[in-house]
Amino acid sequence: MKNKPEVSLDSYQFEKKLWNEGYENIMGLDEVGRGCLAGPVVAAGVILNPDSDLTGVTDSKQIKSHKERVRLAELIKQEAVCWVVKECSPTEIDTHNILKASFLAMQKCIDVSTPQPDYLLIDGNRFPPGLIPRQCIVKGDLKSVTIGAASILAKVYRDTLMLKLHEEFPNYGWDTNVGYPTKKHYEGIKQYGITNWHRKSFKLGV
Repeated sequence: MKNKPEVSLDSYQFEKKLWNEGYENIMGLDEVGRGCLAGPVVAAGVILNPDSDLTGVTDSKQIKSHKERVRLAELIKQEAVCWVVKECSPTEIDTHNILKASFLAMQKCIDVSTPQPDYLLIDGNRFPPGLIPRQCIVKGDLKSVTIGAASILAKVYRDTLMLKLHEEFPNYGWDTNVGYPTKKHYEGIKQYGITNWHRKSFKLGV
């Protein structure tokens, strides 16, 4: 019997607690694309209000259909007080390393947010210290509605970009692997070399 995905009984549990403590602009943050060989790493931030209803929004990886993720992304944008998507390019990834670039993409979301968040809920187990109070939550995209919403926005943005780039660079299978390491992707690199969208600091098999 396969294990069912871990889903919080109340996806608003963290947000409710913080709203009750007086925080108003709680931003959930998540990123996608850290393990890819090509393309940017993309982060998203989402602020909701207590009247929002995004029950059922969860980790984007649990939603198998790109069409369904697109539908949910539009709903999230309608419900959100604020949403923002930012990226770090392959050059930034090669300059900073993928972990720091992931943090930088999330920090870009924080910096341009209107309103500015007064509390951060971040997917994962670490994030650089800062002036805004924050909490890191392992598997946060499954447990927090704002983080889950951010994961969907980030993935829809990144997948859509990689599908568009596939039209220009059709030899790497980006229409199916969206830049992740697959047999087709490695074969494309071996036969055609790398593009300016590849991360040169990664092991590309060349």
